[in-house]
Amino acid sequence: ALLALPLLAGAQAKPDPEYTFSGNAGLFSDYRFRGFTQTGYAPAFQGGFDFAHKSGFYLGNWNSNVEQGLFNGASLEMDFYGGYKFSPGDIGFDRGYLYYYYPNSGALGSTKIDHGELYAGASWGPVSAKLFYAVTEFFALGTGAAGVDTKGSWYLDLNASFPLAQGWTAVAHYGYQDISDGKKAGLIADNVSDWKLGVTYDLSGWLLGASVIGTTEKNLFTTAE
Repeated sequence: ALLALPLLAGAQAKPDPEYTFSGNAGLFSDYRFRGFTQTGYAPAFQGGFDFAHKSGFYLGNWNSNVEQGLFNGASLEMDFYGGYKFSPGDIGFDRGYLYYYYPNSGALGSTKIDHGELYAGASWGPVSAKLFYAVTEFFALGTGAAGVDTKGSWYLDLNASFPLAQGWTAVAHYGYQDISDGKKAGLIADNVSDWKLGVTYDLSGWLLGASVIGTTEKNLFTTAE
């Protein structure tokens, strides 16, 4: 009976659904974006929704509270993205577009902050790599300044996760941010690296985690102008 069970299950298996719709939510002690706090080292509640078609196309939205002083009056970040995923063999590929929107940013006459990036990535087993390329000014940095163009800034995102035992997983991350004309826009450097080492624990579908995060430059940019 045990040997026949997989055959029976295969015969009764339902076809893959045309699409899936899923959601996520999380509470964090700090919201770090590429190594830098977006909430002034205060807690963040985050969540989003994802729609995926079996052909590989997908759309999604992700949201988090942010510190108003960093985003010229905005207290919320809303990310909208869409792309296409495919997996020839053991390697998965992903490409798409990501737009960062901050409601009420710039409402009091200050610079309106938003950002748009194209991305392309690949994954194999426990490791993944993704490259983001800015098609707008880098979060409005240098907007209107003569001779400054922060379009074309890019970010390399490397990640790895290694299962340990009994629901525990070790996670590691390294990122490299290059900001076009960063010094001309008033930054102390044109690039910065960030890293993260941590562990997560799967608690019946919810993840508990803790990480140590660092950057090679302190307070490189504070977003708001």
